[in-house]
Amino acid sequence: MIQPQQVIIADDHPLFRQALLDTLKVQLTQTQWVEAQTIDELEHQLVTHQEADLLLLDLNIPGAHGFNTLIHVRNHYPQIPVVVVSAYEDHDTISKAMEYGAAGFVPKSTPVNTILDAIQKVLLGDVWLPNSFQASNNGEQDGDIAERVASLTQQQYRILMMFAQGLLNKQIAYELNVSEATIKAHATAIFRKLNVRNRTQAVIAIGQLDITDNSFTE
Repeated sequence: MIQPQQVIIADDHPLFRQALLDTLKVQLTQTQWVEAQTIDELEHQLVTHQEADLLLLDLNIPGAHGFNTLIHVRNHYPQIPVVVVSAYEDHDTISKAMEYGAAGFVPKSTPVNTILDAIQKVLLGDVWLPNSFQASNNGEQDGDIAERVASLTQQQYRILMMFAQGLLNKQIAYELNVSEATIKAHATAIFRKLNVRNRTQAVIAIGQLDITDNSFTE
């Protein structure tokens, strides 16, 4: 069995995260587990642990905004394979996750032993998908906006996510410890890259990469 040195797990549900960790630690005894519960924490862990062997990513951790985080991670940390671990398990969500660069997709309803198998397969360089998933070739309508999101710098992406949270330029400047003029300059660059005119259009644009509520399964 492959023993990865470091694995980042980004999930804000403490019960699921702890149950998963408790089980995986029994098998992966040499692995250092790095946890993140929000997008800010995930970004910090990615910067700190760029040598990580794997990222287990919940698409819905606070601030994630659907597939945007997956796209951002794959663009800025291409050396870290990403396995999406999600409560969403419909065909469209799985298909888009793989299209946007995931190395595997594991529904949260999957038995933990199967999750371990998925991790092992991805660490070997393969792709892992649920047995029920059937690949199809339909739909690249979100490809353009995905490429535009991927073109953003890390700082631009962080500011865009703050736009999506409804923060004002002044609030963002305070959070990032920069001037309001700097935020406005970043905003102009973001709008240009996304091919929009203002922050409202920018938020609507990235909304195309959200996960629809009707794809949720208990």
